[in-house]
Amino acid sequence: MSLGPGKYDDLCTYVREQSEAGAAIVIVIGGNKGAGFSCQITDPVIMTTLPNLLEHMARQIRADQRE
Repeated sequence: MSLGPGKYDDLCTYVREQSEAGAAIVIVIGGNKGAGFSCQITDPVIMTTLPNLLEHMARQIRADQRE
């Protein structure tokens, strides 16, 4: 994972703050700043669950494509 602000860090901050979340991930494809992502985590414990969450999402996307 990249450290420091991402291209879309301003949007990620907005999403995290508006949702009052402990973490937010914004992935942009074809945006006005090009493709990029930003991840903000306010609780270090959440970091330990992030890889499994992302792997689960990837499996679900692949399964949805087969349907």
